[in-house]
Amino acid sequence: MDLKRAGRPAEEEDEDVRLMGLIARGDMPAFQQLVERHQALVTGTAARMLGSNSDVEDIAQQVFIRVWKSAGRYRPRAKFTTWLLKITRNLVFNELRRTKRRAHLPLQPDPEGEEIALPDETTRAPDASLLENELRTAIEDAITELPDTQRMALVLRRYEDLSYEDIAEVLDLSVPAVKSLLFRARTELRTRLAKYLGG
Repeated sequence: MDLKRAGRPAEEEDEDVRLMGLIARGDMPAFQQLVERHQALVTGTAARMLGSNSDVEDIAQQVFIRVWKSAGRYRPRAKFTTWLLKITRNLVFNELRRTKRRAHLPLQPDPEGEEIALPDETTRAPDASLLENELRTAIEDAITELPDTQRMALVLRRYEDLSYEDIAEVLDLSVPAVKSLLFRARTELRTRLAKYLGG
């Protein structure tokens, strides 16, 4: 199995497994090291799904509490980060169901391969900044309107650079189902953003 993901070599995966073995024996420094290694992944994914800083912090804490409690049962059948993102997914989806709200995503204006040209910073017209802000808001709004699973697939692909195979594991779907989810998400985004894309 290829253990590389976004520049993440097998040695790093091995280190995660080693740390989990220590955590299973109650090693708090190992746990703190594991949290430091993966806090950005967990909080980044949760933030793009939930948007609220207080919710994100709470979700991240819950994720790592579950890691601590599950350490004795952990078996490295998949990549550690995939297992960690599954826990994150479950808690994020629970939160979304509980609050029944669509949160605001902090996004960049390039949703997974769709080129959205923004004005050149050096040759902006006076109202270019206003148009850019309007476009960013439109993109954020369009993505927050996506169904939760489509949004999670898009976040994992676009921001965490996960492979289709890893996203499939995180979401408990087949690779073709993930590709279909992402296709539908991008189609929906193109429709919603047609006026900005010249469509």
